[in-house]
Amino acid sequence: MDALLGEYLPILIFIGIAVGLGLILILAAAVAAPSDPDPEKVSAYECGFNAFDDARMKFDVRFYLVSILFIIFDLEVAFLFPWAVAFPTMTDTAFWSMMVFLGVLTVGFAYEWKKGALDWE
Repeated sequence: MDALLGEYLPILIFIGIAVGLGLILILAAAVAAPSDPDPEKVSAYECGFNAFDDARMKFDVRFYLVSILFIIFDLEVAFLFPWAVAFPTMTDTAFWSMMVFLGVLTVGFAYEWKKGALDWE
């Protein structure tokens, strides 16, 4: 049992140092923080000018469309990494199935491009 505890001792020391350092930094920030900040410092700031509209204003649907397209194509490209790692030991079936996947991805991208989903006017 002592050997098991001896193996976990460095981890417990690390956790103790991390908690202690975290508490010290939180207390230092509370002590050193200004208690009476300037009104200009605490004012709303966005892109170099004051906010001029409600935060709940409606966005154009193109923002959402572009973001969804980015997520879809980004996640599909993430499938290429494990495929590339396994490329040296890949069978012909695995290779051609990825080519079909990339073909479908390319057709989808061309369709979105033709429909004007990526145009910004």
